[in-house]
Amino acid sequence: MTEPKANTPLIPPTASRSLPDFKQSVKLKYVKLGYHYLITHGMFLFLSPLVVVLAAQLSTFSLQDLHDLWDQLRFNLISVIVCSTLLVFLATLYFLTRPRPVYLVNFSCYKPEEARICTRQMFLDRSRLTGSFTEENLQFQRKIIERSGLGDSTYLPESVLNVPPNPSMQAAREEAEMVMFGAIDELLAKTTVKPKDIGILIVNCSLFNPTPSLSAMIVNHYKLRGNIISHNLGGMGCSAGLISVDLAKDLLQVHPNSYALVVSTENITLNWYSGTERSMLVPNCLFRMGAAAVLLSNKSSDRRRSKYQLVHTVRTHKGSDDKCFACVTQEEDPNGKLGVSLSKELMAVAGDALKTNITTLGPLVLPMSEQLLFFATLVGKKLLKMKIKPYIPDFKLAFEHFCIHAGGRAVLDELEKNLQLSDWHMEPSRMTLYRFGNTSSSSLWYELAYSEAKGRMKKGDRTWQIAFGSGFKCNSAVWKALRSINPAKEKNPWMDEIHEFPVNIPRVSAI
Repeated sequence: MTEPKANTPLIPPTASRSLPDFKQSVKLKYVKLGYHYLITHGMFLFLSPLVVVLAAQLSTFSLQDLHDLWDQLRFNLISVIVCSTLLVFLATLYFLTRPRPVYLVNFSCYKPEEARICTRQMFLDRSRLTGSFTEENLQFQRKIIERSGLGDSTYLPESVLNVPPNPSMQAAREEAEMVMFGAIDELLAKTTVKPKDIGILIVNCSLFNPTPSLSAMIVNHYKLRGNIISHNLGGMGCSAGLISVDLAKDLLQVHPNSYALVVSTENITLNWYSGTERSMLVPNCLFRMGAAAVLLSNKSSDRRRSKYQLVHTVRTHKGSDDKCFACVTQEEDPNGKLGVSLSKELMAVAGDALKTNITTLGPLVLPMSEQLLFFATLVGKKLLKMKIKPYIPDFKLAFEHFCIHAGGRAVLDELEKNLQLSDWHMEPSRMTLYRFGNTSSSSLWYELAYSEAKGRMKKGDRTWQIAFGSGFKCNSAVWKALRSINPAKEKNPWMDEIHEFPVNIPRVSAI
């Protein structure tokens, strides 16, 4: 790969640099896929009201009614057998198809110490002092950092801030331990759950996968039990946090009375790029240190103290398309320096994956009025060949809160426009990007913590988490608040400074 000229933008000013207009094309197969999700889970939805109706009807029977019913049935053996068989069949079918509810007991986000703060000017100064970058590349990084949406209080590990930087396997391990153990310690203190009670452990970190694994480091540090179900996910990008939640949900369906600990992080130390390829310099300007720990449970006794219940997860994978597969790649540059390369097609690929995901999710969450309007325009356009634009449903009718992965300002701007969201809805994502930077898969939890710290989360509120990552993947999770969250009783990384937010971030044109 040859280095672009100094005045050449990373992403040329073409249509590929923006998310596609969702109104221009909606593929019917993804709408059908959403209804497939609905139908495959429909048996429980059908049986639940049936059981309720039967119970309500029986509750109206008097003792005389029940006695008369017994007199009629005891002299009719066939009726008794048929009714008994039907009741046993329906009861068995109900309990076999009923999914176990998955509760989010609590979560925590790691807030590094003040010594790890890296202002934008400090970032540029450290980059210059390394002596690794040309003046043109330094100016390129200056433009990126100034227009990235990041503020002056994001965090970087010590090995990167040192002059010269001294990345090593040991330093990377120390960073991983610091952020993971910090988040887990706070979570265990919040929930009072003992480490030995945790039956499932899932850790995701895309770029740092040592031996022993990160999950093994946690098992060793907290002395978790020997039969723990442990998974370590690597190379799955910024959406891996929701993949971990989805995996935990599936495991909790088959392991009753269990706790699942999900830890999401990314490691900066060994993934700091010191070369000259501009497509690999962008991640330096966006990614920052952070981690989140989430405790999930399928115990009915945990419902009263849990914050949320998991309602839906929808995963979209575009890896079969070569362009999507190659748009975010960890590779070596011509000088042998390792980095993460971002393709010029990234925005277009992300937009296509997002459109697929939300089209699949729509039938599961949207009110019937929105679905009818959507179908009417879709049928008119696809079948009747009418010259009309597809109706884009109002997702604000399905969700009160939106947690959109804080990957960068450009994607947030485009999503705000396409989904017709307000500044209030986008505030958690924008403020997380400003305060903590792109912390990869953990950013969604910093955003949810922001909404809690603002006192916005009320009982019954629905929250949509959506993230995308290399591969290319886009994943969604829908949560329902089981109780109103009192910010005065919460401990999260925003509490000491939440009164300072939101801040005014000037809108600038993309680079």
